[in-house]
Amino acid sequence: MTTTSHQPDEQPPPYPAGLRLAGKRVVVVGGGHVAQRRIPALLASGAIITVVSPEVTPAIEGLSAGDEIVWERRGFAAGDLAGAWYALALSDDAETNAAVVAEADAQQTFCVRGDDAVAGTAWTPATGRFDELTVSVLANRDPRRSAGVRDALIHALRSGEVGAPHYRRRSPGVVLVGGGPGDPELITLAGRRALAEADVVVADRLAPRELLSELSSDVEVIDATKLPRGRAAQQDEINRVLVDRALAGNRVVRLKGGDPYVFGRGMEEQLACVRAGVECTVIPGITSAVAVPAAAGVPVTHRGVTHAFTVVSGHLPPGHPDSLVDWHALARTGGSVVLLMAVDNLAAITAAMTDAGRSEDTPVAVIQEGGMPTERRLRSTLGQVGVAVAEQGFRPPAVVVVGDVVAVLDGAAVDG
Repeated sequence: MTTTSHQPDEQPPPYPAGLRLAGKRVVVVGGGHVAQRRIPALLASGAIITVVSPEVTPAIEGLSAGDEIVWERRGFAAGDLAGAWYALALSDDAETNAAVVAEADAQQTFCVRGDDAVAGTAWTPATGRFDELTVSVLANRDPRRSAGVRDALIHALRSGEVGAPHYRRRSPGVVLVGGGPGDPELITLAGRRALAEADVVVADRLAPRELLSELSSDVEVIDATKLPRGRAAQQDEINRVLVDRALAGNRVVRLKGGDPYVFGRGMEEQLACVRAGVECTVIPGITSAVAVPAAAGVPVTHRGVTHAFTVVSGHLPPGHPDSLVDWHALARTGGSVVLLMAVDNLAAITAAMTDAGRSEDTPVAVIQEGGMPTERRLRSTLGQVGVAVAEQGFRPPAVVVVGDVVAVLDGAAVDG
């Protein structure tokens, strides 16, 4: 028989176990910020949660108001742990926490103690999730180290460095992934996971291109670039490739810039899959219509300045028989106007807006290739921006913002 000895002042290592708390009563004593951090994961596990505390944070109060938890607005009392499978002593009072642990011990309920981990019978690990995996790390009561190791493992799982997620058996189909405005850090976690699981990636030039280097060497990458005024992959051909590769048994990721459903032809691609009987799911992305201006210091709304913004495609000029935009009505709304795909027609668009009564002095911002290393910015006015863009050689893709929100930061440095 093998035994392990410990020095008198050492604690033996904890025994790891995964608690299945769905439908089980859990009692949290204390309503501060530590409790606020713990409760969401407990809710996600399906636990039935009672919080006992005279006061709670606004976030916990909101959970109570939404009937997601029960809040007992008082101090801890004997008997509060009756029927509890798990307890957390997280109050600001040491005597209260000791009483919670004592009652938990008496009824053989595992209990975490927030102010003195050794005095409890359970420790809370640093936890993260990836797909069907749960990663929990305990570093001998060193929470920063636990969190650091957890974060490193989750990152490695998402990138495919650990666990080889690409080789797991995945159902064939198409996943439309919004890659965000160009910066690879702005794609969603779900988007990264989809890429790690792909057999085929169909990508356009506006998608975060650095992510392609993270793909496994056996992943087929298909270029679906559409160059303005240049070579372009036809949409029908893109649809055909998505369907054919999926019907051949592959997991196909269509990686697009921004969000698939904001002028990204995502619905056209989904409809092609539906008609062919191919499973298709959508992972939304951060739309460049909002993210690119925000990164350039331009809010699309601001209190006291505008209560509305409109996102418009400018790929057709005013007066074009196929245009669906009422430029005169849009100019009169008074809200911010965000133009996508409008560089070539900007002079005609701004002329139509000024003809409809929008002031020529209205501030305008143009951000070319936002979120990319080649990003350029221009500040102008509605009356001058068409000429300025042409003279300075601005080219697609670019986001144009028309409205007083463009000037919100101008006086900020001297306010107060």
